[in-house]
Amino acid sequence: MMFINRPTGGDGSLAAFLLIASAAMFPTTNTNVVDAFRVPSSDNRIMYNRRSLTGTYIDDDRGIISSPQSRFKRSALLFMVGEEEEGEVQEEMQEEEEEEDEATEDDDSTDSEEADDPAEAVTSYKSKLNPRRAFPAAARPGSSATPRIDVTMKFGGSSLANSECVDRVTKLIRDRIRPPPDEDGNASEEVPVRPRAVICSAMGKTTNSLLAAGEMALEGRVDVEALRTLHLQTIRDFDLPPTTQNEVERLLDECQDMLNGVRLIQELSPKSLDQLVSYGERCSVRIVAARLNQIGVPAQAFDAWDVGVMTDDNYGDAKLMDGTIDVIKERFASRIDPDVVAVVTGFIGHNTKGRITTLGRGGSDLTATAIGAALKVHEVQVWKDVDGILTADPRLVENAIPVSQVSYDEASELAYFGAQVLHPIAMQPALKADIPVRVKNSYNPSAPGSVIDKTGNPDRMVTAITCKRGVTLMDIRSLQMLGAYGFLGAVFGCFEKNKISVDVLASSEVSVSVTLDKKQREEDIDALCRDLGSCAEVELHRGRAILTLIADVGRSSDVLATVFRSFSAHGIKVEMMSQGASKVNISFIVREDQIDDAILKLHSCFFEDKCDVGMIESGQIL
Repeated sequence: MMFINRPTGGDGSLAAFLLIASAAMFPTTNTNVVDAFRVPSSDNRIMYNRRSLTGTYIDDDRGIISSPQSRFKRSALLFMVGEEEEGEVQEEMQEEEEEEDEATEDDDSTDSEEADDPAEAVTSYKSKLNPRRAFPAAARPGSSATPRIDVTMKFGGSSLANSECVDRVTKLIRDRIRPPPDEDGNASEEVPVRPRAVICSAMGKTTNSLLAAGEMALEGRVDVEALRTLHLQTIRDFDLPPTTQNEVERLLDECQDMLNGVRLIQELSPKSLDQLVSYGERCSVRIVAARLNQIGVPAQAFDAWDVGVMTDDNYGDAKLMDGTIDVIKERFASRIDPDVVAVVTGFIGHNTKGRITTLGRGGSDLTATAIGAALKVHEVQVWKDVDGILTADPRLVENAIPVSQVSYDEASELAYFGAQVLHPIAMQPALKADIPVRVKNSYNPSAPGSVIDKTGNPDRMVTAITCKRGVTLMDIRSLQMLGAYGFLGAVFGCFEKNKISVDVLASSEVSVSVTLDKKQREEDIDALCRDLGSCAEVELHRGRAILTLIADVGRSSDVLATVFRSFSAHGIKVEMMSQGASKVNISFIVREDQIDDAILKLHSCFFEDKCDVGMIESGQIL
């Protein structure tokens, strides 16, 4: 038991004193126990002063238990009493202590038996030590009645580019856990979150730097000094603990040793590349976790395989193994305190042989949704540098606005046709678990962002406009008579033989038009044309672009009427159109030199109420 006397008329906060002392743990020494509570801050307004605070420690042997470090600890109950009351209260507590001593003698044999099983003793001790377990979350003393929501949060490389960015992100996480008051000092209306996991990419351009370092090693040079400078300077900027610096330096030394091996054997296989790029994420999470701890957010760094991210053996583009979600769930349940933020590497995992693999495009987002699905969080948050999903590319359309809600199908189409949204594969775990994904802006955290869920907003005619540039339009016309059997089969057999995929397709009985993106190699396209020559005439039209409307296809008549009125008025020629396969996508092929004008005109019509040809809705011109 412990007494702390405060001077009459002091302005110390009783509530803050009680909160600090009820959680206090300190060794049984003769040291002035007031030292255990020396934690002044702007929140509790407590200032330590030996002349105004005195402490008296009353022993209680029954509370002692040996920790793994063999230090004796106990919980202390703190009472605030006036100076005139101190003697009276101490006498009463002395009598209680004598009664407890007698009870202790009777319990000695039982205590000895319990001490034989350290694991049970520790469990029993922890259950008595944490008074919060006796209260519902919203009813805990000193807690807010506002319920928290569980989330996973993902931050990409641009959000972690340097120490300034890391500082902003970690404080953003802290402020989402404990929303600060507004400018007028009023309590925030923001719903607090409990981040079960924070998934981090490598800092800035670290992945590209590592790939470049691998190429240099093949040429006989090993240089990781730029990487050392970025990470170690960030550590110095925050004055992080030596343990963090030692861990990061160990990883960078290991990376350099690996590159020396590449230089000597002159080989960099896909398996080696996956290990090489993994050092970026592994350094990043250790720095972020250390900074979170430094600003008062309990956190621990984990490599993805330590929390159960298991993949197949497809180095460079690995897929999650069946059962990974269950393994992640078990690892978090058995190893990670829910109130400790697990800072986890994105993009990487382990295969069944324990080798490092990478998850390919959207890999960090996939890590976030997989962990979110395993933990059944309320939402997965993906933090970017824009206010969510926008109606168009803001680099082209200055008046692009955030879309509050989109469906998984709409988000998938947007991503496929060039918008900076989650990759469709990355959304699958969230889709299967029916967990919404919220895209937010790390530079503007108060913005609500965009929610991706199963329903989207069915009342909207058009959700967004996107495009894919640099495509080639291929027209294929049959040389045979109308209705000849097997034409389409022969065409797609040629595509399969040359391993060429298409973006958009339109077909009739004797002709097929497809688009090929700029990733296709010219020699592969030439080989395809030669193979098709046996059954068809082929024309290539280069310098084309795909303009895609993410729209309600059920209202396609109104959408198309507005589009073609605008295109006709501004001389924009549509060379091909595709609608029907997807219920949320209408695509047009136009010349690339007209794509910008086409997007601007349509955005004005559908989103800015400035349509110069008049919007068509329910067959009427608005």
